[in-house]
Amino acid sequence: MENTLSIAIVGMGLIGGSLGLAIKKRTGHTVIGIDRDEKVMEAVLSSGAADKIGAQHLGEADLLILALDPHNATKVLNEYASMLKRGAIVTDVCGVKRDVVRECTPICRHHGLHFVGGHPMAGKERGGFENAAPDLFDGAYYIFTPQEDTPDFVLERLKQLALGIGCAGITLATPQQHDRMIAFTSQLPHVLAGAYVKSPQCPDHKGFSAGSFRDVSRVATVDETLWTQLFLKNADYLCSEIDLLIQNLKDCRGAVADRDAERLEQVLRQGRLRKEGVAE
Repeated sequence: MENTLSIAIVGMGLIGGSLGLAIKKRTGHTVIGIDRDEKVMEAVLSSGAADKIGAQHLGEADLLILALDPHNATKVLNEYASMLKRGAIVTDVCGVKRDVVRECTPICRHHGLHFVGGHPMAGKERGGFENAAPDLFDGAYYIFTPQEDTPDFVLERLKQLALGIGCAGITLATPQQHDRMIAFTSQLPHVLAGAYVKSPQCPDHKGFSAGSFRDVSRVATVDETLWTQLFLKNADYLCSEIDLLIQNLKDCRGAVADRDAERLEQVLRQGRLRKEGVAE
């Protein structure tokens, strides 16, 4: 096992809290929990998600994880960077990477820190520390966006941590590649779900719905403040995906409206074959 690390986590909500719980359950690392909510801090300490709490311990940290939204990740890093020892690693968990990497990298370089963008592909419909769980990352992929000058030991340390908390694998990407793919795999489904449940039929679905309704509507329960920020920071890629979705919906609608069975079968067949050809 690698050397024991001291890991500071700022933002002990669903992701940060789950990171703390998973690290403490599955590794020998020390966790420093930091959150602006004192009640959350009490819960973090009593649950064992951290060994100690408070920003006064940041000087001990080998690794700082910013488990915050993009705006606050940069803001907090600006506040805390000078408290970290030179050579410490900093990463985040934000759902967009271009803006975060662009803003956090110069802050870290100025203070002699190593920044690597990160994004664990795991979550729940409900946030908050009360929903945190040590198995949240089981079987998930963890995305990292290292830069050309990222030292090998920094990336290796992050990889080992991700695998140590239960992740199935690591995906390496540029910030641009990350944001392009996330627009499709994560953000567009939230757009679709939110639009779907706005049907006037939705309140009366009980007794008429099963798996299809649950599957499509599940991610409509978003934190609208967070997801507004994520959508707008990835507006170019997300708008491209929405445009494609609209065109595909129009193709299906056109075939249905024209009562064109042959064309409709072709539209449905194309979707089926595409899905069958894609690995889960």
